[in-house]
Amino acid sequence: MPDTSLLNVEKPGRYMGGEMGSIIKKSPEIRFVLAFPDVYEVGMSHLGFQILYDILNKPEWLAAERVYAPWPDRETQLRMDGSGLATLESGTPLAAADLLGFTLQHELSYTNIINMMALAAIPLLAAERDESWPLILGGGPCAFNPEPLADFFDAFLIGDGEEAALEIAAAYRSWKRSGARKDELLATLAGIAGVYVPSHFAVSYHDDGTIKGITPLKEIAAVRRRFLADLDLAPYPTSPVIPFLKTVHDRVSMEIGRGCTRGCRFCQAGYIYRPVRERSPEEILANIEATLVATGYDEVSLLSLATGDYGCLTPLLQELMRRYAASRVAVSFPSLRVGTLSPELVEEIKKVRKTGLTLAPEAGSERLRQVVNKGITEEALLADAQAAYSAGWRLIKLYFMIGLPTETMEDVQGIVDLSRRVKQAGKLSGHGGEVNVSVSNFVPKAHTPFQWEPQISYEEILTKQQYLRSELKRKKLNFKWHDAPLSVIEGVFARGDRRLGKVLLEAVRLGCRFDSWGDHFNFSLWQKAFASTGIDPRFYLRRRELEELLPWDHIDSGVSREFLLQEREKAVRGEPTGDCRSGSCSACGVCDFKDVRMRLANKAVAPQTAPPEPLPAPPDFERIRVRYSKTGVMIYLSHLELITLFTRAVKRAGIPVRFSQGFHPHPKFSFATALSVGVESLAEYLDIEISPGFGADRLRESLNQVLPEGIAVTAAASVPAKSPSLSIIMDRVRYRVTLPEETVDLPQRVETFLALASYPFSRFKKHGLQEYDLRHELFTLSAAANCLTMEIGRGKPLEFVAAITGLEADSLKECRIEKLAVIFKDSSFSI
Repeated sequence: MPDTSLLNVEKPGRYMGGEMGSIIKKSPEIRFVLAFPDVYEVGMSHLGFQILYDILNKPEWLAAERVYAPWPDRETQLRMDGSGLATLESGTPLAAADLLGFTLQHELSYTNIINMMALAAIPLLAAERDESWPLILGGGPCAFNPEPLADFFDAFLIGDGEEAALEIAAAYRSWKRSGARKDELLATLAGIAGVYVPSHFAVSYHDDGTIKGITPLKEIAAVRRRFLADLDLAPYPTSPVIPFLKTVHDRVSMEIGRGCTRGCRFCQAGYIYRPVRERSPEEILANIEATLVATGYDEVSLLSLATGDYGCLTPLLQELMRRYAASRVAVSFPSLRVGTLSPELVEEIKKVRKTGLTLAPEAGSERLRQVVNKGITEEALLADAQAAYSAGWRLIKLYFMIGLPTETMEDVQGIVDLSRRVKQAGKLSGHGGEVNVSVSNFVPKAHTPFQWEPQISYEEILTKQQYLRSELKRKKLNFKWHDAPLSVIEGVFARGDRRLGKVLLEAVRLGCRFDSWGDHFNFSLWQKAFASTGIDPRFYLRRRELEELLPWDHIDSGVSREFLLQEREKAVRGEPTGDCRSGSCSACGVCDFKDVRMRLANKAVAPQTAPPEPLPAPPDFERIRVRYSKTGVMIYLSHLELITLFTRAVKRAGIPVRFSQGFHPHPKFSFATALSVGVESLAEYLDIEISPGFGADRLRESLNQVLPEGIAVTAAASVPAKSPSLSIIMDRVRYRVTLPEETVDLPQRVETFLALASYPFSRFKKHGLQEYDLRHELFTLSAAANCLTMEIGRGKPLEFVAAITGLEADSLKECRIEKLAVIFKDSSFSI
């Protein structure tokens, strides 16, 4: 019986494990736990996490397992029962792992990292952990300034992880076999390209708080970023873990390119992921094909920092549509750079369904866009908007920032004016359209030309947001903004140093968690943490002097300091820097022009398959009635999650299911009544409409090959196409309820209840009061030991148990409920 405590959390699916694609290894030599410091739905959407999971599970001796930050309701449970945080795959406590690697995607996840370690009872400070504790690693974009976390981590990986992660695991394996000391392991890891060991550097400070020196304690001057030279040679997870829950990005995520050379001066990713490395269209198509087959997803997202710049995007998209439009697979982009939305691109995207369209002008005025080297014009933006509206889009999201260097209120007003003109472009197209204006607050980041610039104050952010709120409302434009306090904390840690470690500890002690979630962020607790540790957050938001030693100066991103200074000077003058892709080399310093260099895809895509013939739904169809069981951890799936599971399973199994008509077609399923979360069942029913000739036996076998453990089709049979729906022909249900402990005189209580002529009952539902008679809805009832077996019509089993035993509802929460059978009004409908 699964852990019933999960029935008392908001989303049990976050913690149940057992997903298709997850890998469980018995007694691996090395256990490498990948930790995502945010909720499951966010972490499962992260492609990098899936890539490392796939790579690290390939060696037989190595097991990669996952853990995500528990939501507050689950954290409360873990603290109350003292069970500690454990992995989804094997339930291994984090403290028993060999390596524990955290992904560092954004600064507002830092409190979750500390809290996850605390929940695992792992000593928080690296200096307090000896060889008996897991090695704590970090990687991701925030590792390019890891100093605020330096006291807690043993090592960081700077840069691409596909090759380095295995090298780290292999080094750990050799060290573990040798029985050597921890400092010897750290010395070995420091010799791996891209690995930074913070304990190998000492930091000193001037009296004014600025950094006096970053002194290497070993023979190393700086840690150079790790580079993956060729994306085509890198593994891609074509059989990823498929979540049961609806995640943030619930689709095939295909990285078509890494890096960007547009050179937007505010964009950290544009500098730390250089140079551009594009995946070949042949490799992309092969990976997408394999992943669609393995997952059953109905959408593909083409990921890159600048997807619209991909060398052969239009022919690639044409080939994708040629292959998958008939099977209703959509293609989406995270956002498109203004000027890359060609008419050909628009025509291809809209063939299946129009996914969201986001355009990012970043700044409201032409002058400020030149300062940040955005390199787009208002005319190009309006042309793209008009083209999108003309093609049928009804909503465009515009993304801007406030607080950029040299910004004035005229630039802020430019956001309003430009957004209004985009909306007018919709009217000019003859179709109309809405505009969502999303405005974030500029946060200076390390390794960018603006790393020396100040961040505008909390008060100035609020003033500009209020101005935009008022002006955009007058123009009937939708406005979304990023909360000022969150940007303050992000800004502090983005350019912070090691002294912030004590602030983090205090913030976690005070209760800070999930700081990137507005409804969980508590600015007053952060203010208390800063005050009690004697640190002024404004010190980290100030302008940095050009000669000042920066906390991350010993981390080499590949882009030279001289180039960043040159770009800063150009920003002041409003001068552009060209794109290496289409112009001359900008001499940023990242390329060695041998291994590390720009790699662009071919301009043409050769069709790899014959064009699929669209298959219209046949005039007749076969209805298959399916009986299936739902046991083990699958009892935690909600009805909606179960529908998603079967929708994907049908696609993975290649079953020719019929689809509904309309803009968002869905497979023609008909489920019986929804089963409550936490109830085991041996008798769930589902009708599926499929093309004739496939057959019930083949459907049962095909589904069982792709369904997760705990869901199994136990019977399938063809039923008349016009047979009544399952909800109509069901008469009653047989349940067995096992009480958590033996109830005195249970047989006598059963006899007493059966002797009643009536037992009126009422409960409140969404649409009002529902009343029925429990005695009249009870068909059979028997007792054995601490079990009740009953056949009931309307009502829930525990409502009957409470009425029969006289026990309070709270005392019945631990009951085991099993749905044994469904009795139909006409036995001919049963299978």
